[in-house]
Amino acid sequence: MLDAIKLSLNSTAVVGFIIYIVAAGILFALFQFIYTRLTPHKEFVLIRENNTAAAIALGGSLIGFALPASSIISYSVSVLDFVVWVVIAAVVQLLAFLVTSFVLKGLSGRIAKGEIAAAVYAASVAISVGFLNSACMTPSV
Repeated sequence: MLDAIKLSLNSTAVVGFIIYIVAAGILFALFQFIYTRLTPHKEFVLIRENNTAAAIALGGSLIGFALPASSIISYSVSVLDFVVWVVIAAVVQLLAFLVTSFVLKGLSGRIAKGEIAAAVYAASVAISVGFLNSACMTPSV
């Protein structure tokens, strides 16, 4: 049992974990920062005011970003490879919001007004795009 733990927690594995979790955390925070600056409504102000729609929409976009990011970590060959593909995943997620805003007119305003239906739709699109994005980001054969 002790040998199995030593094998699993060797210094290379621990250092790799630390590098990837720190990089993932920074990129996650950066995505959230950029996303909340590019959307017309002010997510954190609305969430502090107990706007459930804003929380649902933002939460969906974060899940939609984290899904491909986790897949990328599994398949990346280096931290640089991970960063490049996570940036691509972030761009796809931002485009998903823009397309959703085009399809559902006044999306940002509807979220700001607390319309749950609009927020659930936006979150569903973001999560769905995240799943598709994740599935597409696999090593080529």
